[in-house]
Amino acid sequence: MAEKLGVYICGGCDLGKSLDVDALVDFTKKSKLAGICAVVKKNAVLCSPDAVAEIEADIKESGLDGVVLCACSPRAKWDIFRFGAATQVERVNLREQCVWSFDKDAKIPGLLDLMAKDYIKMGIMKLSKSRIPTPETPETNQAILVLGGGFTGLNAALEAARMGRDVVLVEKAAELGGKAAGMLKTFPMSHPYTKAEDTGVAGLIAEVTSNAKIKVLTSAELTSIEGAPGLYTVTVNAGGEQVFEIGAVDLATGWAPGDASYLAPMGYGKYKNVVTTAEFEAMAKAGKIVRPSDGKAPASVAFITDVSLCTKGAEPSSLDVCAPVEPLPDKAPEGEPEVVAYPPLESAKHLAYSSELTSLVALKQAGYVRESCSEALAFVLYDHMMVPGINERYYKAAQDDAGIMLSKATITGVTEDVDGGLIIAAKDTLLGADVEIKADLVVLPTAIVPVTAHQATTNLVYRQGPGFPDLELFDGFVDSNYICFPYETRRTGVYAAGCVRQPMTLANAKEDAAGAVLKAIQCISSANRGVAVHPRSGDLSYPVFNFQRCTQCKRCTEECPFGALDDDEKGTPKPNPTRCRRCGTCMGACPERVISFDNYNVDQIGSMIKEVTVPDDMVAGGPRVIVLACENDAYPALDMAAFRGKSWSPFVRFVPVRCLGSVNAIWVADAVSKGVDGVIMLGCKYGADYQCHFVKGSELCSRRKTNIAESLGRLGVEAERVEQYEVSIDEYDKVPALIERFMTEVITKFGPNPFKGY
Repeated sequence: MAEKLGVYICGGCDLGKSLDVDALVDFTKKSKLAGICAVVKKNAVLCSPDAVAEIEADIKESGLDGVVLCACSPRAKWDIFRFGAATQVERVNLREQCVWSFDKDAKIPGLLDLMAKDYIKMGIMKLSKSRIPTPETPETNQAILVLGGGFTGLNAALEAARMGRDVVLVEKAAELGGKAAGMLKTFPMSHPYTKAEDTGVAGLIAEVTSNAKIKVLTSAELTSIEGAPGLYTVTVNAGGEQVFEIGAVDLATGWAPGDASYLAPMGYGKYKNVVTTAEFEAMAKAGKIVRPSDGKAPASVAFITDVSLCTKGAEPSSLDVCAPVEPLPDKAPEGEPEVVAYPPLESAKHLAYSSELTSLVALKQAGYVRESCSEALAFVLYDHMMVPGINERYYKAAQDDAGIMLSKATITGVTEDVDGGLIIAAKDTLLGADVEIKADLVVLPTAIVPVTAHQATTNLVYRQGPGFPDLELFDGFVDSNYICFPYETRRTGVYAAGCVRQPMTLANAKEDAAGAVLKAIQCISSANRGVAVHPRSGDLSYPVFNFQRCTQCKRCTEECPFGALDDDEKGTPKPNPTRCRRCGTCMGACPERVISFDNYNVDQIGSMIKEVTVPDDMVAGGPRVIVLACENDAYPALDMAAFRGKSWSPFVRFVPVRCLGSVNAIWVADAVSKGVDGVIMLGCKYGADYQCHFVKGSELCSRRKTNIAESLGRLGVEAERVEQYEVSIDEYDKVPALIERFMTEVITKFGPNPFKGY
């Protein structure tokens, strides 16, 4: 525990103008916590070089093991306030969460200074309950396993080898190259970005197979990955079982074409001259673009980028998903539309919309048609032509080719003519009128389905299963936090690259491969130093268990989003520190409160809440509301709101938490028993549009809220006094309204907490 603290109160950034800093210094010296405050000072500008030097001198002279800095947000000046590994630092946010956001319409005298006193007490208490973590520093394995020998995997293996790492490359097929080996060309990857070019996969294969640091295993099956980041034992069957010691894994298992039977509404499976882009690419690679019906070279080819078929008379929707069906009748029943309706199915197996890739593939393959015969015509019909960035040049080059006709079009039908040709009916074209285009061949795109559908992709020896959870939420693509942490998966130490992560071009896949390798190396380095990887990079703490009181309820192992906990032979949680991302979800899940972190624990947050001053008379002193704010989205949103001049009720007190998943029900009980009138849990969005950095924190908190409501009911306290709100980091402008709504709809409605005054 931090036992000898220095408390420093800043007067800059309007703090000295709005607060009685001298009175705050005097209050701190006389408070019940004064015994652990060896130094209490004010400073005009706490982040100035002179002030920092003064703090460093006090640490040395007074033997301080912690400093409480009462100034701006901990998200500001974090690089300035560092005083060595032996001195803990706690930031008390008097600027954004007190002075800048104070509602000046509050009628209670001295309320702003009272807020500041509460936050100072909370900060001192928090640091007094904190220890410097002692990390586990295992001797880690440095090699990297690359799963998949396609374009992405080959690039990943080479990037890792160039950085001095030994690599084990595992490919299930007999040959390296993956899907790229079956392509004739790829989209432009170099200046002037106007022509398709060779994939370069043959050169990559030669470079990989000749690299002494890369061990290539083809016709290989991954049997298991056991252990944790930096400490994996990998078993591979490649004509015999082989075992490798691995530090981290790059997943580059690639993609497979979606189920082509979903293209039945466009005539696929019924008309021989309707083919998929994959089938057309194979023709081009073989040097023989022909009509399947008669083997003749087509004089005209139509490429359709959007494969949702519009029923005549109905509004088109590029997001309608069509299921595989029996072949369409030659003629629709009288009185019915020409195209029947199809029930929705999983979009991972059907491409229900235009995309960058469908656009670029159509442009590339239209180029194949023109190269194969200078007299041939190519039609590219699109819902949206999507060519972001430098690919705009490729699109313009296609526009300049007189043999390529491009038009926006909503396809209303594909039928066969008597000569085997195909008639594409379209509306909403650039010409305005409904049109019919005849082509010798029609080419349709299928979905890119990531090769993660089978749990055997990774065969992890985890209590939570051999693969990745919740893949159906992301159409099978591997994901942890797509926006903030690309390359991550739900399993720390396993990083995804290429089309297993999201659909992408070869150029992007090459960059992806390098990014995933860097993440893998970072993970190994972090594990070697005993610190966490993203999002709490560098965090030395990890869960500490009091197993004597553990009831083996398994809630911690089941709720951990990252599989950091296994079970031992007795069913007791078995921690894997290098898997842990320090979110505290296990701590929030534990009903016996036997899980903690040295610098973040149940007693610490509960004690902070107890330091909030709660008036006995709500009319005279105002209500009190505790806001448990997630440090990842909610807390930054609060800072941003204050920075932009937003204000909110002065009766709330913010307590930052690592994640709403770490919120333990006892904190709510502590608040209610103290007389606090309400509790807001402010965190990230969850569900289909989830943004939680720890994947399921907000969702788990929402589930636990039901148990909290039951407990409050038994105490005779309204369950509505505890509410959870979702906010993303860019919704800072909504925060004041959320707080105001709670104050109006809950606190004003229900009045004082019945426990107030006890």
